[in-house]
Amino acid sequence: MPEIKSAAHLLAEKIDRDGPVPLSEYMAIANTAYYAAKDPIGEDGDFVTAPEMSQMFGELVGIWLADLWLRKERPDHVHYVELGPGRGTLASDALRAMSKFDCNPQAHFVETSPVLKAKQAKLHKSAAWHETIDSLPTDAPLLIVANEFFDALPVEQHVATQAGWRRHMVARERNKFIAIPGTQTIDNQISKSSAGLPNGTILESSPASTHIFGDLSHRIAKQGGALLVIDYGYDRPGTGSTLQAVKDHMPISPFDSPGTSDLTAHVDFHSLGNIAKTRLLSVHGPVEQGQWLKALGIDQRARRLAELVPKKANNIRAAHHRLTHVDEMGRLFRVMAATSMDWPQPEGFVYGDS
Repeated sequence: MPEIKSAAHLLAEKIDRDGPVPLSEYMAIANTAYYAAKDPIGEDGDFVTAPEMSQMFGELVGIWLADLWLRKERPDHVHYVELGPGRGTLASDALRAMSKFDCNPQAHFVETSPVLKAKQAKLHKSAAWHETIDSLPTDAPLLIVANEFFDALPVEQHVATQAGWRRHMVARERNKFIAIPGTQTIDNQISKSSAGLPNGTILESSPASTHIFGDLSHRIAKQGGALLVIDYGYDRPGTGSTLQAVKDHMPISPFDSPGTSDLTAHVDFHSLGNIAKTRLLSVHGPVEQGQWLKALGIDQRARRLAELVPKKANNIRAAHHRLTHVDEMGRLFRVMAATSMDWPQPEGFVYGDS
């Protein structure tokens, strides 16, 4: 059998052969290998996601989707789409909640990891799987959920130097991976819009996120439906690197052992919202995850679950705290929705008069 090379080996060979690689390419190779090799979710993995903490999270996502569907006068045919659905837990809880309202869409999962696909298939035997968003159905409205999906997409970084703005590259030094400024000048548009920033300033963007979100927004505008994004990120443009790595629930350097840790970066909700608006979608939020979940009734649901299963009351309260408190996921994680212009305003967002 041919040797299966690690991400670190592939990157080292490429850098030694061709020179430093863009940060986005480094991140793409590392994360592709990482998700192909293991299930990283859970206490025995590297991180825990909201759906794995409590059924309440997925149930409220499902209720949010079902409410939109009901107020849209129950379209006969809709599709549930989840991007990077993990173990399929969120979809399981969401679809179960939606079925209570007679909303039973076909499930579609955009997933590339064979390990995670196998776990999803155990919960969703009739789902359809897609390697990319290109093969998603075009015949009906889409109800799209992206929970902790965009944060794992590759980012580009540009750094201000005495010689001007340079693309951040990844090189090797004494068998270690390091980030260095590139040698080539970059697009004048970045230089013009960022003039005056001190040397060392980093500008971060995610062309991959822009491309995928743009295509999905076009689909929603054409087919109808909604796109729900839940992730950690920021609401306004800023500077600095947000690239991070997690292994065994602990932060490590993003340049240590690529392919064996979860590489992520904060999501630029401001840019994603602007993309949706150019496709003539209605944009809602972003708001804090804790605020959104509370507006949808997580406090009441937590109390009811604790009453139904008193032996698990402490665990339920702990999950509620972790999902909603400002010192936990409640503030760091943001929620944004983009809906077709002819669909109702979704719940969970504050709407003013202006």
